[in-house]
Amino acid sequence: MARHSGGRGWYGKVIGAAVGVTMLATGASVWTAQAGDADDAGPEATAPAAPGGDVKKVSPTIAHASEAGKRGVNITIDDGPDPKWTPLMLDLLRQYDVKATFCMVGTQAEAHPDVVKKVVAAGHRLCDHTVSHNTAMDKDTEAYQSKQILDAERMITKASGGVRPMYYRAPGGAFTPYSRKLAASRGMRPLGWNVDTKDFERPGTDAIVATVERELPNGPTLLFHDAGGDRTQTVEALRRILPRLKEQGYTFGFPVR
Repeated sequence: MARHSGGRGWYGKVIGAAVGVTMLATGASVWTAQAGDADDAGPEATAPAAPGGDVKKVSPTIAHASEAGKRGVNITIDDGPDPKWTPLMLDLLRQYDVKATFCMVGTQAEAHPDVVKKVVAAGHRLCDHTVSHNTAMDKDTEAYQSKQILDAERMITKASGGVRPMYYRAPGGAFTPYSRKLAASRGMRPLGWNVDTKDFERPGTDAIVATVERELPNGPTLLFHDAGGDRTQTVEALRRILPRLKEQGYTFGFPVR
């Protein structure tokens, strides 16, 4: 989710006490929704082996472009899975034959493995969105960042039945050179966004749709949410956006890796 406010975000506040463990390339350069998109120098990240076998390293630069090309659109959905809202969104995506990338919080994946498996079975991709959704994690230590990313990777992989996340999205865009390199060393391409629909703030379905139409020229990666509260507006906005974009000649794909 976007960095709507400082601090640890709603997951950090609600779940933080239960997650004490967390204490311890192709893309358009003009699409830079977050800072740190360059291949700047940083500490080399190393990580222990995780479920899923050999890992193919990917670029540590933040991805924005779509595998579907110049008229491609990437639907990305953050903060779940949620037992109520994620299945509704899966139904919509299936109805319009659209694949999406689900950026999952580790504790949510662990709590709802059946929903994670439904996401995978439907052909969507997984993204590591950390354990506790700390939107200020870029201010924390490298050890903390490592625990957040690697623990979430393991939690999501286990919940999915062995399918590893293909991307890493920092909560609120709180990337660091270290976190990007660490994620890339695990085969997870850092994932940005171009259009923040602000659906998390529940501005109204019309406002969410208008934001997509106004900001889509900025780039192809759209940010939605399937957890963190009532997502009725998001579901209804997707119900309008998906067929409308298809009618306008857009195709839906996955972010580049």
